[in-house]
Amino acid sequence: MYKLFDWKEEIKESELEEVINILNNNGIIIFPTETVYGIGGNAMSNEVIDKVYIAKQRPRSKAVNILVKNKNEIEKYANISSDIERKIIENFMPGPITIILEKKDGFGSGFTQDDNTIGVRIPDNKIINTILDKIEFPLIAPSANISDRPSGLNVSQIAKDFKDSVDAIIDGGDAKIGFSSTIVKVENGEIKILREGKITKEEILEKIK
Repeated sequence: MYKLFDWKEEIKESELEEVINILNNNGIIIFPTETVYGIGGNAMSNEVIDKVYIAKQRPRSKAVNILVKNKNEIEKYANISSDIERKIIENFMPGPITIILEKKDGFGSGFTQDDNTIGVRIPDNKIINTILDKIEFPLIAPSANISDRPSGLNVSQIAKDFKDSVDAIIDGGDAKIGFSSTIVKVENGEIKILREGKITKEEILEKIK
């Protein structure tokens, strides 16, 4: 049975310590971001990766992305290979955008579909950013929904599907944006939008020109 933490009004320090302890011990949590709720845990742990895929009933052929705490953390796990990638990161992170980058050798083989790329995001939500600041690893962070169902926007939508497969659910109220992040990839100097979100290709082009 999971623990439910109500942080809609404030992040409670004693409960935050519990959440960090869960993550440090290969546990799984559900948490708010500014886009939709996420489900995840330590991206360095194969045990955690397996648990997340099983909980979501997600095919292993589908890659998942990572959340990191700040821009400096990105290059621990991925290579920023172009000025365009760097400008996108500088202008839109933290925020509702995921960038596909070349991943570092030896990282992410359990959740990147044996691809040489990885999706990276820095969220813009006080709750998950506070958690990220307290841990020393990135989180794998697909949306909190059973695979192929709509993304979870609040705890009441999510809890029944994951009550037996997660260690904690953090209630931060309704997701602010309400749909998933834009996914962007730079290929041969061209910006490609792999998933439409709040940030449009036009906005990206305007900022980085």
